[in-house]
Amino acid sequence: MTKQQMTHLVCTAAVVASGLGAAAPTDHRAMHRVHPGESIQKAVDAARPGDTVVLSPGTYRESVRITVSDLTLRGSGAGPAVIVPGPASAGGTCATAGNGICVTGTKAHPVKRVTLRSLTIRGFAKNGLWATWTDQLKVQGVTAEKNGQWGIAQERSVRGVFSRNIAERNGDAGLFVANTVDREDGAQDSKGTVISHNRLLGNRIGVTVRRLRNLTVEHNEATGNCAAVFVVGDEGKPRAGALTVRRNHIYANNKLCPKTPRLPFLQGSGIVLTGTEKVLVTKNRVEDNVGASPLSGGIVLFKSFVGALNESNEIRDNLVLRNSTADLADRDTGKNNTFRDNTCGVSEPAGLC
Repeated sequence: MTKQQMTHLVCTAAVVASGLGAAAPTDHRAMHRVHPGESIQKAVDAARPGDTVVLSPGTYRESVRITVSDLTLRGSGAGPAVIVPGPASAGGTCATAGNGICVTGTKAHPVKRVTLRSLTIRGFAKNGLWATWTDQLKVQGVTAEKNGQWGIAQERSVRGVFSRNIAERNGDAGLFVANTVDREDGAQDSKGTVISHNRLLGNRIGVTVRRLRNLTVEHNEATGNCAAVFVVGDEGKPRAGALTVRRNHIYANNKLCPKTPRLPFLQGSGIVLTGTEKVLVTKNRVEDNVGASPLSGGIVLFKSFVGALNESNEIRDNLVLRNSTADLADRDTGKNNTFRDNTCGVSEPAGLC
């Protein structure tokens, strides 16, 4: 072999090595399997970002706190993985607060890209799922039932996705999203949070959106609740609103719930806006919601409990039938709220249909 040929081979090898680079870094993603009788929390604590914790079918008696980003907690899919209350010592602060699963970050370090999937969370004194300071939380295929307050709840968080869940017979909202729950504050930009394709059955309120902006509630089914969808604001700045409620099927939400310090008794409420601005309510099917509450009716505008008015909301292209005391009800004195191209029978005041 000539010197020129040897030089060519060395250069070629160098080019190939350069193209291949050093050995690819090892993918450290791991799967942690948990069986009934074993600790979910122990597996979560051992997990690193990118890992998945998989629950085998069965019942797990504990609460679980997640503080690491890029983590997935899911059922195996072979059968239901059910999380129910256990000893107070099983789950630390999450358990002592009465919650089932807690996803907890801080303002400086939000927990990012956590996914919860194919789980049942049942019977907790407070919330089935409680999330605070999260970014891009995904909750999919989760059943939250018979929890004392909220089934699935999130505050101080952005870009959440809540899809194809079932929230049933929870003490307050089946699905609850808010700016913050521990103080009065202006509405927060949720940066595109989506609540879609969920089933909301037999709760006090199906979905509550409180003091948020830039959010979509779409393609959900709500029935058997006292009220289906509440969009709640007040006099805080910025105001709640600039969000969309569309293509939901809301029917027969006729359960009776007693009054609270903030609200009269509830029964027969479809979509209620209180103290909001620039909300688009469109292409919903709202039927057979019947009651005698001040908030009863198909689509209702009502001033907030502190007297804040609805302004510049648009209600259009909805099918709203057989609701009582009205299909469309503007029980507010706010300005620039518009009703157009809705299919309905009775309105308050007359002329909105």
